Amino acid sequence: MRRLFLRCLASLLAVAAIQHAAWATQAQTPAQIPGAIVVSAEQVRRLAESGAMLVDVRVGNEYAEAHVRGAVNIPYKEASRKEADFDAALDRFELAKLPADRSKPVIFYCNSGDCWRSYKASVVAVRAGYKQVYWFRGGFPEWKRKGLPIE
Repeated sequence: MRRLFLRCLASLLAVAAIQHAAWATQAQTPAQIPGAIVVSAEQVRRLAESGAMLVDVRVGNEYAEAHVRGAVNIPYKEASRKEADFDAALDRFELAKLPADRSKPVIFYCNSGDCWRSYKASVVAVRAGYKQVYWFRGGFPEWKRKGLPIE
């Protein structure tokens, strides 16, 4: 009986480990976005200083608590799965709040590489025809870690 219990326990642990590994690989956003450029905090600062629109896609209370100085809040409200081929039709994002001129540079950020909202906003902007889409994958945590200005 004890041997059977140990075998069952070992099987359950193996299944749990496999499921956790699958979840962990899905939790992180892809490293790149076709049609967008991944940028660092320093690059974001330079782009924003030269007139790029900086968009914080986090929810309103996260933005109100603290955000990158000069960023506007356009929340990305996701209902789609956290995967590269997500269905944007399930989500809500106000593209109309982005520049009408789709050649203007736009930078998206949220809470780092495990936050899918900036990834999805960047993909949606590229699909909508924006030509200069920058994805700040490190997001607000990287910005704060670098000691850059926040509001």
